[in-house]
Amino acid sequence: MPGRGAPRVSERAAVRILGIDPGSLRLGYGVVECARGGATVAYVECGVISAPPRDPRAVRLGEIGRGLRELIEEVRPDVVAMEEAFFGVNVQSTLALGEARGVALFIAAEHGLTVTGYPPATVKKSVVGHGRATKEQIGFLVRALLSLRRTPEPDAADALAIAICHARSLPALRSTLRRVRSR
Repeated sequence: MPGRGAPRVSERAAVRILGIDPGSLRLGYGVVECARGGATVAYVECGVISAPPRDPRAVRLGEIGRGLRELIEEVRPDVVAMEEAFFGVNVQSTLALGEARGVALFIAAEHGLTVTGYPPATVKKSVVGHGRATKEQIGFLVRALLSLRRTPEPDAADALAIAICHARSLPALRSTLRRVRSR
């Protein structure tokens, strides 16, 4: 079921990137388009897919998965960029994050989409300039970079930052691929 009729990267003038900030209660998403050279990034949409906190984790993950599936069918991204799991102090939180990432990976694979993961510090460095940026700094710079009228809520701003990070890595990925192919 690749892309469900979405134009592929080679057919479109821009690459549409879906950034995902996974969570078992709230999954932030941000969609941007970047011109072929990766120089300009344009906002498409962002938001949060949430599930009732009182529901069992399996039910919440199912709800988030359904919401993500509908989103992908609506916005038809070319690629997905997602925050990589990090090891937290709380084992249950780390496990829940891993499960949420698994749901997102499954839904993306179901649609034939490539997923690239980025550590949180890499995303922060790409958008803010250093790896220890606060949520407020990320929101402020995402708003400025995408010329938004309002700062998105934190989970959506994080997802947009992940998409921007991926857009900024595209020229480097292309030049690496050219060097590998020419060998």
